[in-house]
Amino acid sequence: MAAEPQPIPTSWRLEPLAGWHLPLLSDPAFVPLQPVLQRAVLLGLPERLIHALTARQAIAPVVLVAFSHQVPLALIITRRLNRSGSCWQVQHLRLAGPAGQQDLGTTLLREAIHRAKDAASWIASASSLDSQRLAMLREQGFQPLRTDQLWCWQASGATAPGSTTSPAAPSSLGELQLRTLNPRSGALLWLLEQAANPAHLRQLLDRRVEDLLDQSHGKGWMWVDPSRNQAVAAVRWIGEHAGGGHDVELTVHPGWEHLIGDGCEQLLQIASQRLGDGEPLWLRSDVRDQSRQHWLGQQGAQQHGERVLMARSVWRRQEHPAQAKVGKGLEAVLGQLQPQRRPMPTPVAPR
Repeated sequence: MAAEPQPIPTSWRLEPLAGWHLPLLSDPAFVPLQPVLQRAVLLGLPERLIHALTARQAIAPVVLVAFSHQVPLALIITRRLNRSGSCWQVQHLRLAGPAGQQDLGTTLLREAIHRAKDAASWIASASSLDSQRLAMLREQGFQPLRTDQLWCWQASGATAPGSTTSPAAPSSLGELQLRTLNPRSGALLWLLEQAANPAHLRQLLDRRVEDLLDQSHGKGWMWVDPSRNQAVAAVRWIGEHAGGGHDVELTVHPGWEHLIGDGCEQLLQIASQRLGDGEPLWLRSDVRDQSRQHWLGQQGAQQHGERVLMARSVWRRQEHPAQAKVGKGLEAVLGQLQPQRRPMPTPVAPR
């Protein structure tokens, strides 16, 4: 069962992010998140209007800020990972000050989970060395799924900056074709990620083709086997990295691991060129995937610690008025079919 939100101590107050909050968020813990916070403010009003007119879940980041008087103490940034709003992600949870207040972080996390009414699952990650953050997530029901190595990859310059032509596949890749992520090719990339992800993660993410397109904003490239019309390796944009550059997802089909080499290198070169002329790309690799780990090291990618991917399911008892009405209607129909007692005669009152 989902934990009920606890009362917030009187010394704190939680507020949804507003434009006037931005100048106050000057603590070094918050400064790297300014682009994300500005985007949340800009998209916040249109999203609230859309949500008021339709049942669609918000796509802008959802930000809660904890204040003591006019001093921001902490913030949490969450976002939904699909259009249905069944899966949400904790993007950032930052506490001001040298050590922060662990109970405040717990309160923010609990409140964010409580406010996402339709969420059935949550995804979060934390450094494998951050024992306090891992303990806080476990306290809120998160369980580890896997451990990833975080890599920062820098383009070598093999692809000329500013080039707009699509390079052909290296001879070592045979007849593979390069395709860009768009509504027509989205199904190919979705099938590739479905094949590469374990079943329990696929169930938690509950992702459809349109969700993948929403998240990547059409920024993705893939090698496709034309004989089978099947994507076999791909890289796609998943967000701006707080330390500069771009977070990307590199996926290789389980039957095409030999592409971890020239094929993946060229995909990363293309992504680096199209996303920002050589800006660094940040990607994760499962620590158990030794071949990919070794290849990234050979590419000169820099290791930036391990991240534990965690998830939790949310169970809420919900009442459905529409179903209750249907039940009452069915009960009334069945009641008419049941044997009834003969009515008692009504005595006639004397006139």
